[in-house]
Amino acid sequence: MAVIADRCPHIQVTVVDLNEARVAAWNDPDLTKLPVYEPGLDAVVGRCRGRNLHFSTAVELAIAAADMVFLSVNTPTKTKGVGAGQASDLRWIEASARQVAACAQGHTIVVEKSTLPVRTADTVKAILSAAQGDIAGAGAPKTFSVLSNPEFLAEGTAIPDLEAPDRVLIGGEDPAAIEALASVYGQWVPQERILRTNLWSSELSKLTANAFLAQRISSINSIAALCEATGADVNEVAHAIGTDSRIGSKFLKAGPGFGGSCFQKDILNLVYLCGHYGLHDVAAYWQSVVELNSWQQHRIARLVVQRLFGTVTGKRLAILGFAFKADTNDTREAPAIRICQDLLEEDARLAIYDPKVPEAQIAADLGCTSSSSAEGSWHSASSPAEAVADADAVLILTEWTSFAELNWQELAPLMRKPAWLFDARSIANLAAARAAGLQVWRVGSGVK
Repeated sequence: MAVIADRCPHIQVTVVDLNEARVAAWNDPDLTKLPVYEPGLDAVVGRCRGRNLHFSTAVELAIAAADMVFLSVNTPTKTKGVGAGQASDLRWIEASARQVAACAQGHTIVVEKSTLPVRTADTVKAILSAAQGDIAGAGAPKTFSVLSNPEFLAEGTAIPDLEAPDRVLIGGEDPAAIEALASVYGQWVPQERILRTNLWSSELSKLTANAFLAQRISSINSIAALCEATGADVNEVAHAIGTDSRIGSKFLKAGPGFGGSCFQKDILNLVYLCGHYGLHDVAAYWQSVVELNSWQQHRIARLVVQRLFGTVTGKRLAILGFAFKADTNDTREAPAIRICQDLLEEDARLAIYDPKVPEAQIAADLGCTSSSSAEGSWHSASSPAEAVADADAVLILTEWTSFAELNWQELAPLMRKPAWLFDARSIANLAAARAAGLQVWRVGSGVK
């Protein structure tokens, strides 16, 4: 919404939320305190906020004034009931649709922005249709058009992804509504990159895109394990196959597995949908992508224990990086969570450092508060040096650029000998680490 406001100064954009604290953070004069860390976002918000970008808790008033309403609420995986562990929880989509139905005036275009299972638009349309024709005050009868406009940005590069997108996808049945939304994006996106489909193709395209990207990550991580067993180097293998124009080089970086708010959730939803329609072999195929991802994280934790003489009980381990990827403070489904939980179960003492993730978020993700002394405990470190002090090993779990520039000649003497570096992101200067006296393991090439 900030980018739309930035590129379309003639359009008034109002972002509403029921969470007063979050709205207050978006309105904070200090742009460094925005609730989401994303490179470049502060500058975009700074240009538009108060001009044509507004943040408010006045949900009903904003809906009543809007020509177009974007539904951008959370759609997490259900934790209980039918489809638990796979199906999307659509309670907030339904609640939002009901609120739009109640508050809208005249004709309103309702845009699905959240990632949704295919055919969700039927639910939204059914709710809106029940209010169709109602008179709001002295206005015209209520009418609605429903569009699907999934987002394909990546966290960490969201602003350039939005400013120069590979494609904008708009699905719908009302040509006038489709063109109204296309005209918004057309202010800065070339027409050939604005794709128009039916509603169901648009909804399914988002799930499919994320499933295909996640599948590549699981595939290269499976090959990484084979490389470690055979003496091959996964980076060399990835480069070799990535030069094939039929394959390409993207998402062939071995690591601790995928995380974030979308990949696992969307694949599990795809698994559920396939099972619902009786496509059980297809469901099993996509389920294996998620299982391989979990296996990779458990494998890394087991490998650390094995290398540290079969036990990490009472040993201090430095964890560098907790966000699911660099340039974001998002920890949803972060690989570091499962790896840290496995090590805590082995009674390790973890010192966790991440430049953007606060201690309270780490505590929420690990399900326990910090403690600096007990076995099976963790605490937050304020710097890499503080994290590695007296540690038997350091694990790099997020590819922050600063971790590629660590001075191992200064850090290694702070550690207990023999000391290990486990580079799960292939980002560290391994030669410098070895020269400083560390034993080194890198994902996809084993012990170096």
